[in-house]
Amino acid sequence: MASFGTLLREQRRLAGISQRELAAKANLDFSYISKLENDRIPPPAAETIVTLSRILASSPQDLLAAGGKLPQQTQDVVSTSPAAQEFLESAAQMRLTEEEWRMIATSLHRLRER
Repeated sequence: MASFGTLLREQRRLAGISQRELAAKANLDFSYISKLENDRIPPPAAETIVTLSRILASSPQDLLAAGGKLPQQTQDVVSTSPAAQEFLESAAQMRLTEEEWRMIATSLHRLRER
């Protein structure tokens, strides 16, 4: 998997905007964006990553994963649910592949549709 900075740079370039434009739209200093893209500083908070993703018109999941972050809503649910924590611990022990995670998500959506 690409580093957070590399992925951010790729997504920004695909969106066709400069570091300065991204920084201005996110109310950040452009040098901060440069430092992020060059992996000179750790990835920002999840909320900032989601904001950057919205500006870049991209899904935040890849950037969140590259930054080792969870959206605040997800963190809130998991941190207060023993069952969710048990589920994730079991999944972690199984070392699921990305495809297996997607299959589980699809199964959960089908379960809820019933």
